[in-house]
Amino acid sequence: MVDPTRTLVLGGARSGKSGHAESLALVEPVRYLATGRRNADDADWQRRIDGHRASRPTHWTTVETVTSLASVISQPWNGTTVVDDLGTWLTGMLDDAQAWERPRGTIAPAVDDLVGAVADCTSTLVLVSPEVGLSVVPETRSGRLFRDELGLLNSRLAAVCDRVLLVVAGLPLALKEPPAGFITAKGTV
Repeated sequence: MVDPTRTLVLGGARSGKSGHAESLALVEPVRYLATGRRNADDADWQRRIDGHRASRPTHWTTVETVTSLASVISQPWNGTTVVDDLGTWLTGMLDDAQAWERPRGTIAPAVDDLVGAVADCTSTLVLVSPEVGLSVVPETRSGRLFRDELGLLNSRLAAVCDRVLLVVAGLPLALKEPPAGFITAKGTV
């Protein structure tokens, strides 16, 4: 019997975090929760989404979701769930709440729901999120809001995940590992 493992994979832009997260999807079947909204007016974004979709194994189930992410994670799944990525989820939630100029914490209930769903998840779960706290302070209020909200979300998720990795230049660095003897998809740690 394999105990569920919750893994948070952090990294900068084009760091290899998504590819590494996908390599952790060892327990079949795999459910891939894509959080990037399609936008017919943005051809570059459409190509990125299509490229990500084409790179995944065809037998994986893909669910495109933003507003229902927490409820989909909460649904029982006898395999691995990969969520890619929480930065686009956060952007969608801020857009939907028209919160870019509103006070920090406006989307706190959605963040609480997501963190709760991750904490209660009973299947193998791999979350991908950008690490944005290592760069300069953004010039705009909306940039600072995004950085602050994502930093808080990442911190809260790291607290409830069994494993936290930081991918830099394609190399995964362990920030948090499960305790010795913990059973994972690869066996006992």
